[in-house]
Amino acid sequence: MIRTVAAIRYVTPLREGGSLPAIVEADDGRLYVMKFVGAGQGPKALIAELVAGEIARSLQLRVPEIVFVELDPQLGRSEPDPEIQDLLQASAGRLNLGLHYLPNALDFNVLLKPPPETRLASDIVWFDSYVTNVDRTARNVNLLLWQDDLWLIDHGASLYFHHSWDDYLARSKSPFTLIKDHTLLSFADDLSAADAALRPQLTEPLLREIVEAIPAEWLGEEPMFATQAKHREAYVSYLLSRLESTAFVEEALHARAKLV
Repeated sequence: MIRTVAAIRYVTPLREGGSLPAIVEADDGRLYVMKFVGAGQGPKALIAELVAGEIARSLQLRVPEIVFVELDPQLGRSEPDPEIQDLLQASAGRLNLGLHYLPNALDFNVLLKPPPETRLASDIVWFDSYVTNVDRTARNVNLLLWQDDLWLIDHGASLYFHHSWDDYLARSKSPFTLIKDHTLLSFADDLSAADAALRPQLTEPLLREIVEAIPAEWLGEEPMFATQAKHREAYVSYLLSRLESTAFVEEALHARAKLV
């Protein structure tokens, strides 16, 4: 489901946020925004990027193609910044993650006309509520306008439950109160219809297929799980359990009503 490419040219760092992603050229001739496995957030940010991104894609939301990226340790040898050199060394010889670079894309702005379609905004708010994405706010919109379409990027801060596995099934039923800060909430007045349409699409086989795509080396050691298979199963269990709850949709509806 996910292609693997090799980075052949380090183009430029993207000095945004704490993870220091970079634009690289791969052996398929395309440019990618590369997220490094050796960055401060570690593999869990890449897992969230992969799982949330592929869930969004399965819901027909636009997400740049996600690929796995192999990194040669010599690739960034001309980079003068020692912090970036350290990041490259920590990530070389390991699987990293890339998203197809969208050239000349513009950051979405709520003041732009025309506004996004009601149903699209509702679908995105529903999705972000489901995956607990904290990074779709006015401060970090993580939405791009490219070729007249709205594209979703940067999901590494979603699924934050996996930073602490204690009571993860109980937490799957919790509302997502931070949805009140979502940059598209004011346009999302069709949330009930979005819920009715999107929830049935996230079937157990689909979620298992997405979780199965997580590279084994990203799972690492979790004291909660004796095997990687059990670790994967925990992701699936959380995602399925969250679908059984209405709390996250009710919270989004409540937050939307307070804006009216």
